[in-house]
Amino acid sequence: MGCRLKVFLTDEQKLTLEELRKAKDVPQRTKDRAQVLLLNTRGLKNEQIAKGLNWAISTVRQTLHRWEKMGLAGLWDAPGRGGKARYSESDLAYLENCLAQESQTYNSKQLANKLACERQVNLSADRLRRVLKKRGRRFESTRKQPQEQNN
Repeated sequence: MGCRLKVFLTDEQKLTLEELRKAKDVPQRTKDRAQVLLLNTRGLKNEQIAKGLNWAISTVRQTLHRWEKMGLAGLWDAPGRGGKARYSESDLAYLENCLAQESQTYNSKQLANKLACERQVNLSADRLRRVLKKRGRRFESTRKQPQEQNN
């Protein structure tokens, strides 16, 4: 077993990590990493920290090494995780322009086909509907609403 990695924090760093651990808009993994540093500073061994967080000991060590190398920035995940968007902002602007200018109403499947044919961007109808809804754009269904009958 190698020597134990002990992290020494200033009072300012401790305060920053405490605030980070309690922040609401910070990812849970980042909060956990801050907790690891605080527990290490309080004298807990890596095995105890790992057991308390239900982590592997190597993950605790990795967190401590990342702190030593990168400081506060080492607590966040590296950018580039997850899938990349298959569409660009200009593709969505094109669709919104089509919806605004053309008199035809489109459903999500028709919009997905239009995007595939004219811009070579392949999105499923469901995904396209969610993206447009998230942007606050609603489009009308092509189904006709039943007309009210006058009595």
